[in-house]
Amino acid sequence: MNDLLLLSPSLRQVINGLVTAGSVLACLLILPTRLAGMELLGVGPNWLLIWVVAWSIKRSPWQGALAGITLGLLQDGLTSASPTHTLSLALVGILTALIQKQRYIQEDFISVALIVFGMAVIAETVTAFQFMFQDLRLPDRLSSRTLSEIWNYHQQIALCSAILSSLWAPALYYPLNRWWQRVNMAEQLQS
Repeated sequence: MNDLLLLSPSLRQVINGLVTAGSVLACLLILPTRLAGMELLGVGPNWLLIWVVAWSIKRSPWQGALAGITLGLLQDGLTSASPTHTLSLALVGILTALIQKQRYIQEDFISVALIVFGMAVIAETVTAFQFMFQDLRLPDRLSSRTLSEIWNYHQQIALCSAILSSLWAPALYYPLNRWWQRVNMAEQLQS
């Protein structure tokens, strides 16, 4: 803690910004990798969703939505922009902030894992709805999927993503939360 107090407020903000941006970059880089223990039926953890939950737990719904939109746009830039990831991640940011503001949860690893599990299911459901509306809008496409195919596949992906993301959530949440707590405490002590 003392090392952060020795820094000027502006330098502390720069370092905090670098740590935060570096954690987002690490999540973006690890997102497409499939290491042992990080894949279930071809689905891996949703690292950006975990990051949005970690960010939004102690912030306002507006800040959660902004983080979700930003990370959704970054993910759309790495993958296909259709369906977009911004809707699901923005919704995750808003809902996570609202859950915490209502004090329905205590902040610990189990609660964070449960939040990530639920938010992963919600995010994948939003994506499934986007696929459904996309196919309803363009019914003449040769590769059109039936609604039952979309929802059967959705169940598999949602469950695998929710399980893996919730299991890996503490690995990302703990160091980020600890860092943000230290920065906030240093700012409070200095003011």
